[in-house]
Amino acid sequence: MNDVERFRAATGSGGQERRRAPRIAPLRSDLLAAAPAPASSLEILRMRARRPGQASFFYFDPHFQYNAVKVLPGEYFVSNENMAIVTVLGSCIAACLWDSRMHVGGMNHFMLPDSDSSDASGRYGSYAMELLINEMLKLGARRETMQAKIFGGGQVMHNFTTMNVGERNTEFVKQYLQTERIPLVSEDVLDIYPRKVVYFPATGKAMVKRLAHAHPDTLVAQEAQRGSAATLARTTAGGSVDLF
Repeated sequence: MNDVERFRAATGSGGQERRRAPRIAPLRSDLLAAAPAPASSLEILRMRARRPGQASFFYFDPHFQYNAVKVLPGEYFVSNENMAIVTVLGSCIAACLWDSRMHVGGMNHFMLPDSDSSDASGRYGSYAMELLINEMLKLGARRETMQAKIFGGGQVMHNFTTMNVGERNTEFVKQYLQTERIPLVSEDVLDIYPRKVVYFPATGKAMVKRLAHAHPDTLVAQEAQRGSAATLARTTAGGSVDLF
């Protein structure tokens, strides 16, 4: 067998060399990490046009070293920036949604599952959930890559046993998420405690502080006056919720 025949035998009939696809080195894990989320100044946050129901009380939290926005009952907030979304809950529910691909997150704060009238308001869960999801979609999020964390639903009012609003709110939001096929990755609900929730929309991290048993309106007023988190807490990613 001469050199030409040996070459043909090695490369296949017809004498044409088989081409192999070039080997592509795997991407390093640091290159796969998402780009750092942007952060806007308080002035920029305050100057932006706001939609009806969007939270508007911005402040700088010196403990977490983040700009923050406080979500009051009936309000919501959605962002893809490095900031904190904060609320205080009694029997109300806060649903925190996060898109794991686009790193967009948001929180609402509703008081009752549904309205007995035609009132379309963020105070009611049926409207608040749709509002939160739609605002996230506007920032590029997709329903199939969303996940949820829920908080609140406490029985914080003494001698309030005839109709437990917290239980109704909790049952509603769980059923809603199941219907929409949005996985519930963690929760801190029911019991008798009011809660303070700090949520980071760019990472999906959440922290909860259980507060002294008191009327929720009093707690909201106290937190509005303080304007910052009282205790620094360690945060973790994924579905975990840290107490602080």
